[in-house]
Amino acid sequence: MSEESKFFCDIEAGTCNLPEQLHPTLSNSTSISDQKIRVLYFTDPICSSCWGIEPFLRKLKLEYGDFFELEYRMGGLLPSWSAYKGRDVKKPEDVAAHWEHASQHYDMPIDGDLWLEDPLHSSFPPAIAFKAAQIQDGRKAIAFFRRIKEMVFLEKKNITRINHLKTAASQTGLNPEQLAFDMLGAAAADFENDVRLARSFGIKGFPSILFTNTDQQSYLVYGFKPYEEFEQAIQRWNPEAVRSTINTNYLNLFSCFPTMTTKEYAVLTHKNKAEAETFLNQLFELNRLNRYKSKSGFLWSLKESI
Repeated sequence: MSEESKFFCDIEAGTCNLPEQLHPTLSNSTSISDQKIRVLYFTDPICSSCWGIEPFLRKLKLEYGDFFELEYRMGGLLPSWSAYKGRDVKKPEDVAAHWEHASQHYDMPIDGDLWLEDPLHSSFPPAIAFKAAQIQDGRKAIAFFRRIKEMVFLEKKNITRINHLKTAASQTGLNPEQLAFDMLGAAAADFENDVRLARSFGIKGFPSILFTNTDQQSYLVYGFKPYEEFEQAIQRWNPEAVRSTINTNYLNLFSCFPTMTTKEYAVLTHKNKAEAETFLNQLFELNRLNRYKSKSGFLWSLKESI
C-alpha cells in the first residue's frame, strides 16, 4: 500500500485510528431478522484498544453467540514507520508509554517495553499470518490470532518475526510451513481484500464492529465501549435475542477459552478484579491452573492434568 498512514491511538476515545477519523452515519431502521446477525470485526494484531475489548467480545459470544456470526477482518493499522505521519505517536519508542497507559485504562496486561527492546516495523506481517491461518482452518485461525496477541502484549515478542509466527501456528494446531508459504501469496491477497473491504465501509479506526441484518442494514460500534453497547447492537437487529446464562464454573470457562486474563475472568464471572485474582491464585496454589506473569498482569490456563 502506497498511501501514507496517519494512525493515532486515543485511549479516552478507545480507538486506534487511520487517516481522516471516521464519523459513521448509522442506519435508523429497526428491522427485525429471524436469522443470525452478521458481525464484521475490523481489527489489527497490535491494536491496544482491540485488546481492551477482548473481555466484552468473549462475554458476548457466551451470552448471545446463538444470534450472530462473527467474522474477523484485518484493517491494516501500521504499514511501516517510514509511511507513518503520527499525531500522538511519532516513532516506535512513543508506543511504549502509550501501551503502559492503555494497560491501566483497559485493565488488561500490556507490556510497552517491547517498543523499546524489539519494536515492530509494521503490523502487516502478523495480519497476513492470520489470513494464512484462515486458509488452513477458520477455528484454529481464531486461536492463532489470540496467541499472537498474547505474544505481543504480554510476552514482548516481535510478531513480525516468522519464528514467532511459526511457533504460534504450531501451538494452535496449524502447519507452520504452510502458513509461511501462504503468507507469500494467497494470504497477502486476502489481507489486501480485507483492507479494501474496510475502506468500502469507511472504516478508518479500530476496533470497528459492524452489525448487519439480512436487509443489509448496518449498525456500527466504534472503539472501546461499555459491554451494554455491544449487547444493544445485537438487540437492535433482533429484539427477541435472549441472553444465555453463563456457566461460571472455572472448568467450563477454560474449556471455552483456554487462556484468560484476570480481567476476562472477572467480566465472565461478574466478579471484581480483586476477587477474581484471589480465586484464580487459589486455583494456582492448588495446582489447578498455570499462571504466566507479565509486567502488568497474569494470563491463566488450565493444567493439562485436570
